[in-house]
Amino acid sequence: MEEDIVVRALSALAHPVRLRVFRALVVSGPQGLTPGVMQEGLGVPATTLSFHLKELASAGLVKQERASRNLVYRASFDQMNGLLGYLTENCCAGAACTVEPGRQACAC
Repeated sequence: MEEDIVVRALSALAHPVRLRVFRALVVSGPQGLTPGVMQEGLGVPATTLSFHLKELASAGLVKQERASRNLVYRASFDQMNGLLGYLTENCCAGAACTVEPGRQACAC
C-alpha cells in the first residue's frame, strides 16, 4: 500500500463521527447498512452523515452500492486489511516487533 493512500485513510478515520460510522459498517459485515439505519443508530443528521460517508468513500474505506431504491454502504475490508498490514509492517521501522506480556504495544 502506498504512503499517500495510508495517510488519506488514517486522515478519514481521524474524525469521531467517521470512526463511528466506519465501526458500525465493520460490525454490520458484508450486508452493510443503509444511510437511514446508520442515521438512526448513530444519531447523526442526514447531511452530516452524507458528508462523512463521502469522505470515507474517497479514502477507499467504504463502498456504496444501489440495492433497488436504497443505497447500501459497506466497509471495504480489503482496504482496511491493507491499512492494517501496512501499519503492522512499518510499526517498528522494519525491525522485528514483539508484544511483551502485560503490554498493549509493540516493543521494538
